[in-house]
Amino acid sequence: MCGFTGFVSKDKKKKIIIKKMADRISHRGPDGDGFYVDENVALGHRRLSIIDVANGGQPMYNEDKSLVIVFNGEIYNYQDLKEELKNHEFKTNCDTEVLLHGYEEWGVELPKKLRGMFSFAIWDKDKEILFCARDPFGIKPFYYYQKDETLLFGSEIKSFFEHPKFEKELNDKLLPAYLSFSFTPTTETFFKGVNRLDAGHYLLYQNGKMTTERYFKLDFSEESNTYEFYVDKIAEVMKDSVEHHQISDVEVGSFLSSGIDSSYIVTLAKPDKTYTVGYDLPKYNEIENAKDLANRLKIKNKSKKITKEEYLKVIPDIMYYMDEPSSDPAAISLYFVSKLAKKDVKVVLSGEGADELFGGYNVYGSYIKWNWYNKVPFFIRHAIASICKLFPEVRGINFLIRRGEKLEDNYIGVNRVFGEKEKKKVLNIPITLTDKEITKPVYDELKGKSDLIKMQAIDINFWLMKDILQKADRMTMANSIEGRVPFIDLEVYKVASKLPFEYKINKQTTKVALRDAAKKVIPNESYKKKKLGFPVPVREWMKEEDFYEEIKNTFETEFASKYFNQECIIKLLDDHKNEKKDNYRKVWNIYCFLKWYEVFFLEN
Repeated sequence: MCGFTGFVSKDKKKKIIIKKMADRISHRGPDGDGFYVDENVALGHRRLSIIDVANGGQPMYNEDKSLVIVFNGEIYNYQDLKEELKNHEFKTNCDTEVLLHGYEEWGVELPKKLRGMFSFAIWDKDKEILFCARDPFGIKPFYYYQKDETLLFGSEIKSFFEHPKFEKELNDKLLPAYLSFSFTPTTETFFKGVNRLDAGHYLLYQNGKMTTERYFKLDFSEESNTYEFYVDKIAEVMKDSVEHHQISDVEVGSFLSSGIDSSYIVTLAKPDKTYTVGYDLPKYNEIENAKDLANRLKIKNKSKKITKEEYLKVIPDIMYYMDEPSSDPAAISLYFVSKLAKKDVKVVLSGEGADELFGGYNVYGSYIKWNWYNKVPFFIRHAIASICKLFPEVRGINFLIRRGEKLEDNYIGVNRVFGEKEKKKVLNIPITLTDKEITKPVYDELKGKSDLIKMQAIDINFWLMKDILQKADRMTMANSIEGRVPFIDLEVYKVASKLPFEYKINKQTTKVALRDAAKKVIPNESYKKKKLGFPVPVREWMKEEDFYEEIKNTFETEFASKYFNQECIIKLLDDHKNEKKDNYRKVWNIYCFLKWYEVFFLEN
């Protein structure tokens, strides 16, 4: 929908500063800007007009102008809430005004009433209180930075660069964690002093003091019922969610791959236009499958094949828009498919979240497949694992290590890149924050739960909230379009959180019940397809001379030597090129960090 930025301070030059800050994120809202300034606060907003296009400008005020809001997102139940707020005077038909009157009515309880994706900041002029909140799953971003008597906040970190109080400094203690996770897994960010407001939290700031409170907590509690009951429930709630996610005063399109998730959403929504990207290599190209579904549904599908040269060229831009380093190759695919959609629409539906909520990752199934080994007494498995750790990391050895440790000691998410031992080899800086310290708070809340529930919770709290949704927001907004994610909806979550284990995973497939719900409506066999994600041929390209040389040249730079053992990381690259070992994820992980560092600390 848009982006916002702001600060609380006594600075006298607020108007000039807030304009520069908002201009930094103009890609999030090219349709207009708006500002509010008083002696205590400055608010800036960039608008992408979607609901009540004529009257929904921001900042927006309540009746007596004692409250002012800047807001990013969509509230899908805003019409229902409006009915609850009949005693308030409404001047528009947009969801932003519902937030204002909702805050007057319910105060800090407001976020609990909302169904949607959101981050917002409300300034109470009379009480001089700033109230900010972020949606339960962190679909929309919110960052803050406090220095002396100044608080900066907003949708993207880069807007802070324009404020004179902001000091740009690398938070390098997060680099080891990034090498494991492939993204920033903490509330701290790579910019020292900048924090993200966690999903499902709100923030209060008054008289120079800030507090944050959690208002939403994940809870997976299996409830016994028939398989058919849950298949019908999923079908019902997904239909409802897709309908709510199509609320808009402008056209809504959809991304479309060959897999079940986007195919299900497109089949339910039947948008006029869908968008797909692929690559020349057949195993990385989903275009034909997507076109097949579009043809059967009698809707349009536009597609583009991304070339290797285009992919490499856009990496610095991707790192700029992402704000923080990410080595998820799918981010670049998402950028190009968003660019394609931008030519026609302002809003797109997308399939993120199904794997985390409904059990879509193959690693979950391995706990069924290898259940026989789990019956071996733990002390024996642990002893075998301890011996295996003395050997180089290979697939069979890794399996024995994982099964010889408690889940809490080794599982950080579905896409771990570097192990602890290898991180020490490649880094030139000490490791002061361990992966286990990062995941511990989530595990502590899940004592007594099954391993599958723990794995799902870890993947939702980290992989989904801090990688998948971050790249979805950044890559769509980089192209000035809004991405909506019907699977990541409170009502959908309520159904998914009650699904018994066997309705998620069995020996044959993942997302068991979801597939059968989708099968009811999808007119081809997309509901059967195994998970591909956003397949990208980086693994193959890295072996080609031009791609290899670009990475090697980056690894040989002076700034790379500050953080990495260059001999070690170049060996990772060479071993991959020479097909001695598949190191592509590790190489790409390091390369992306270095390109991000180059963009933000050498150029910007």
